[in-house]
Amino acid sequence: MSKITFRERARYWFDNTMSRGTTSLIGWLFVVSIGLIVVVTGLTLWLAPGEPEGVSHAGEVLWIALMHALTPGRVASDEGTIPYMTVMFAGSLGGLFIVSMLVGLLSNGLKQKVDRLRRGRSRIVESGHTVVLGWSDQVFTIVSELVKAHASQRNSVIAILADRDKLEMEEAIREHIGDLGRTRVVCRTGRPTEPRDLSLMNLAAARSVVVLSPESEDPDAHVIKILLALAKRDGIHPPVVAGLTSSRNIAAARLAGGPDVHLVDSDDTASRLIVQSSRQSGMSVVCMDLLNFDGGEIYLRTPKKLVGVTYGDALHAYQTASVIGLRRPSGVVLNPATDTVINADDEVIVIAHDDSHVRLAAGKPSLDESAIVTSDLTPTATERTLLLNWNGRAEHIVRYLDGYVAPGSVLEIAADHPGAGSSLVGLRNLTVNVKDCDTTDRFALESLGVGLFQHVVVLSDDRFDPHHSDTRTLMTLLQLRDMQTALGEHYSIVSEMHDENNRSLAEVTEADDIVISDTVIGLLLAQLAENRHLADVFAYLFDSRGSEIYPRPAGEYVKTGTRVSFSTVVESARRRGETAIGYRNSTARNNPPHYGIVLNPDKNEPIVLGQKDSVIVLAER
Repeated sequence: MSKITFRERARYWFDNTMSRGTTSLIGWLFVVSIGLIVVVTGLTLWLAPGEPEGVSHAGEVLWIALMHALTPGRVASDEGTIPYMTVMFAGSLGGLFIVSMLVGLLSNGLKQKVDRLRRGRSRIVESGHTVVLGWSDQVFTIVSELVKAHASQRNSVIAILADRDKLEMEEAIREHIGDLGRTRVVCRTGRPTEPRDLSLMNLAAARSVVVLSPESEDPDAHVIKILLALAKRDGIHPPVVAGLTSSRNIAAARLAGGPDVHLVDSDDTASRLIVQSSRQSGMSVVCMDLLNFDGGEIYLRTPKKLVGVTYGDALHAYQTASVIGLRRPSGVVLNPATDTVINADDEVIVIAHDDSHVRLAAGKPSLDESAIVTSDLTPTATERTLLLNWNGRAEHIVRYLDGYVAPGSVLEIAADHPGAGSSLVGLRNLTVNVKDCDTTDRFALESLGVGLFQHVVVLSDDRFDPHHSDTRTLMTLLQLRDMQTALGEHYSIVSEMHDENNRSLAEVTEADDIVISDTVIGLLLAQLAENRHLADVFAYLFDSRGSEIYPRPAGEYVKTGTRVSFSTVVESARRRGETAIGYRNSTARNNPPHYGIVLNPDKNEPIVLGQKDSVIVLAER
């Protein structure tokens, strides 16, 4: 092995110092400048002593050499002997080189700094902020809802970390959301799976963390890796809410995230909502109205004056808020039995338009006994349901539907998907038939005898990208709408879509309900980021066991066409063991953003319900 020479060591040391960046380069330039000034001063004192005229000592010559190095143009005004002029000219040339190098280095260093700022690699110093890790279309729903939730707060901040360009993220948010009000959105570029990049978000001072499921081939693996990175951090851990696409990964995600993580099963939640919407038209709109921050929101209250009062009496306790259930030490129960007594350790669950509206009413409710209708509940009958298309959550949908319908009900699956209906075993109430069908083809749809079914569910085909899949769904809805008009058939149509922007297009088809699955999950994540205590409430709402939301004909509760107070509607529902939380105006069913849904109206508000209107209640089937 050859011996390393001093020259090689020196060159290696020099190369290392040069590679340290702009500061190191400027340092070397400073050394060269000092050397140039000293050499010029020495040559001037040696070759042209006493010049320029009037200079008496070496310090003045040193100053003149410095000025020539920094201002090369000064050589044009010099006078003296040839040796003096030659030395000053050489010093000016060296100075020209040094100044040019300095300008170039400063320009390059400033450009690198701007590029670093543009990439969003600086650590944020906010506190009480909401952190969003990852990027998907759900980020626009989450940011939009958090902006509404923080409308009355000052210095509200949402910090986003994703492996995307900072400026692209900011531009996309401005384009999709527009005015952010008092809320600031801070974007940082980095990988949420890397602990070093997570340190940019100042997580110890954050209010909550939302982990998004990315749009990739294996999104849950990405979410679990982020949860592992979060769990690895020492110190304070803010509450974490994470979205998963598959129920099979819940156990692994819970193990990775620990007790501070609340997991939202996207497929499970969307499947339950699709099934409930297929049976009760308007269900998805009601749920979205509860989940967003535009209208009625869910609050938990512990009013001492209601301790010892029955749940049935508590339904009339608030003027501008609707009681929907109790949060007890044993868990959440919505629409409990009317004789359930409220204990001191119970929390009352209410719907209100604002926290300040949750106030106890003064006096007794105004009721119109003559307007209350008494009707018997109709027994559950067998049903025929048509399921068009197939995707990854279709099996969940079928199994949840099996838990709702009466024994002997029929489900017809029509799809050209290779996996349609292949794993449906162990169903108790449904008889399933599978047919190969192109659901965008009019003749194929007509051959199914759609008019024989009470409910039609149109799923999004996961073999195509979300936008193309929505386009095919719209084609199917248009065909069904035309068939209904031409043949005079009547059946409910519920459709699943990805993009909220396609809802306005789908309204042309007059579908009974449109479930925007990505939007629903985004709304749920935003709600839980603000208040994790509501997780049990929403889990109860989406569960097939216990009471659920049902839009039911108004004529079953009060006389239609009669002017009544909403307290009268609440009382009529109470006598049936149900909790009324609002109503739906059929004439506004296609008018965004609420589509005729009115949640939590004032108890004394006079309303007139028509035969096509609905009362929205929490009830057992």
